[in-house]
Amino acid sequence: MNTSINDQLKKLLPKHNIHSLPKVKKVVLNYRVSDSRDSQEALNTAETELMAIAGQKPRLCRAKKSVATFKLRQNEPLAYKVTLRGARMNHFIEKLFNIVLPRLRDFKGLPDTNFDSSGNYNLTLKDQTFFPEIDLDKVNKIRSLQITINIAASSVSDSKMLLSALGFPFQKD
Repeated sequence: MNTSINDQLKKLLPKHNIHSLPKVKKVVLNYRVSDSRDSQEALNTAETELMAIAGQKPRLCRAKKSVATFKLRQNEPLAYKVTLRGARMNHFIEKLFNIVLPRLRDFKGLPDTNFDSSGNYNLTLKDQTFFPEIDLDKVNKIRSLQITINIAASSVSDSKMLLSALGFPFQKD
């Protein structure tokens, strides 16, 4: 994380220790592939799309047990998952805040109510084509991308302050 952001947070928060300042630990991307049961091609295209977005190879998540209500069988592929840390995480956050979110139609900012009790922020992008790495000619289905920004903070307000310092576009009240 940038030292200027740490300096901003030191002024805003009454923390005496620099290690107690909030910081982004990791970013987790989940890419659900609902039609994976029908075609292997859908799995392959989803994997290449998420690899282009994240910059690293995703992990295939499978169903742990069968659920008849959802017509789900054990070991059936469900989604791809990527955990970003370090430089890749910082690059992804910068790309998300500065390139992808401003591309959304009628974008007025993201709500500040998407924090969980631990201070992590969750958002879902309904369309993967907002990312500049996606080739629009090769997209065969619009899929949503669920993003979790894992933040080490003592409270939700500290997490909100960190994201604001990073340039996160919150909605204006």
